[in-house]
Amino acid sequence: MAYGGRFGGPRKFGPREMHKATCADCGAECEVPFAPTEGRPVYCRDCWQKRRGQRKPKVEAETKPVEAKPEAQPAENQPAEAKTRS
Repeated sequence: MAYGGRFGGPRKFGPREMHKATCADCGAECEVPFAPTEGRPVYCRDCWQKRRGQRKPKVEAETKPVEAKPEAQPAENQPAEAKTRS
């Protein structure tokens, strides 16, 4: 039985539509499986692999210390008015 799809079925993909682009690093003509967007760099396979190796590892989000909630005071420490209410 073949698995691999998100919902348990086999993954079937047809041929991808490739788009011509120019690598932003080396200037080589290349083909990419997405339509390049103006203003965003596109990299050839070799430059993409080089850049991936240079990425900084993700740092876990800094967590703020949780502030302790004020504890409820026992009845004997509350003012006399609070004790007499019913």
